[in-house]
Amino acid sequence: MSVENTATENSAALTDAGITPDKKTFLQSLTEDWWAVILGSIIIATVLFLTNNGSAIALPAYKWSGSEDLFNKILSPGNLLLILETGVVFLALASIAIALSGGNVGRFAAGFALIYLLANIAFIIGGNKSVSYYGLEYVVFALLIGILLGNLIKLPSWLKEAVRSEFYIKTGLVILGTTILSADLIKAGLPGIIQAVIVVSAVWFFSLWLSRKLKVDDEFGIILASAVSICGVSAAIVAAGAINGDKKKLSYVTTLVLIMAIPMMVILPWAVRYFQIPEVIGGAWLGGTLDTTATVTAAGDLVGPIAVKAGVIAKFSQNVFIGVAAFFIAIWWAYRKPATQDGEIPVTKVKSPGLKIVWERFPKFVLGFIGASLVFSFLLSPATAKGVGPTLNGLRTIWFAIAFISIGMEAKFSSLVKLQGGRPAFTFVIAQIFNIFWTLLWSYILFGGYLFPIPDFK
Repeated sequence: MSVENTATENSAALTDAGITPDKKTFLQSLTEDWWAVILGSIIIATVLFLTNNGSAIALPAYKWSGSEDLFNKILSPGNLLLILETGVVFLALASIAIALSGGNVGRFAAGFALIYLLANIAFIIGGNKSVSYYGLEYVVFALLIGILLGNLIKLPSWLKEAVRSEFYIKTGLVILGTTILSADLIKAGLPGIIQAVIVVSAVWFFSLWLSRKLKVDDEFGIILASAVSICGVSAAIVAAGAINGDKKKLSYVTTLVLIMAIPMMVILPWAVRYFQIPEVIGGAWLGGTLDTTATVTAAGDLVGPIAVKAGVIAKFSQNVFIGVAAFFIAIWWAYRKPATQDGEIPVTKVKSPGLKIVWERFPKFVLGFIGASLVFSFLLSPATAKGVGPTLNGLRTIWFAIAFISIGMEAKFSSLVKLQGGRPAFTFVIAQIFNIFWTLLWSYILFGGYLFPIPDFK
């Protein structure tokens, strides 16, 4: 479900309930980003409280090597009860956000239950020792399951209500902030920022140039270029909002991002291992090319913990460009877009942008990520941070698995060849290939010890 459709449906639901925009409470006015920060913070605080008071938090087990392991460990009554209890807690937390956002909690609960079940199936398949040996993790199976359902059947309305990939990803990312400590950010801060500036700028202008060469209109080209160069769906939404872009074009680019991410998440980590690319360079490469922090994290997991840290740092260095991009794109479009087309059709002018639009476009979940990182870096002892790490990492992984099932359901192959003869899709693929090789070059230069000391994330 796209952010726009969700917002429209939520607004309609509030109206049906007699709650007009001017009557909404503070909680009802909160965006998806803020709810991700709230839920992530609740989870982190709860884990810290229980751990500090000596209460161990048990999470389901998914690792197994044979049929005996499968039935006696994974499918044992005790583990199945843990899976059920974890799902109930996640559903309760998510339902609070859905209810106060004007969503249909009943339909959401039914859809969430199915998505959570499918996520656990992906965990179990990916948890097999023989499967994981080949580098196939739960991410791959979650995406495949979602894609099969999303493209082979028409999703019922009760299931669509729960297909909220961005919401799940953002909540998981807030929790992920607990593992990215400021000491690590300082180690790779300057190389990450320089890589972000070089990669974002070059890839954005190359993508727009290619769009024009292939006769893709500028509105489409800007949304597409922002998605490829910065951070996928979020950047596409920002760019479309900054220029009052066509929602159909935004949906199209979103589909491209989701579909392109699938092979890249598998092929790029394989390439890092096959070509023996140093882990820190491989992580920076993943962070600069994959379009969301969630996919960077998942792909980095296939390489190693150093790759995860380097990748997330590189990706968040790019994410800070979201607000900046919205500001400059809006300014450029305000002057670039004529008041009329062909002297006849009026075109809505974009308002002069200011700091307000930067704040409105900036993804608030990033604040939750940074806040969690600061708390775990400076307010907690290293022993405490290390002690709750495995639990928080397990909870974050569950949010991501639910998100990847949803991402697969949202990816529609049929629409890619219909709009403008498939030229935007071809543009996106070529721009992404350029992005892959360009980022690899600068990852070697900046993280390979040529200009700066090689960051040590051990």
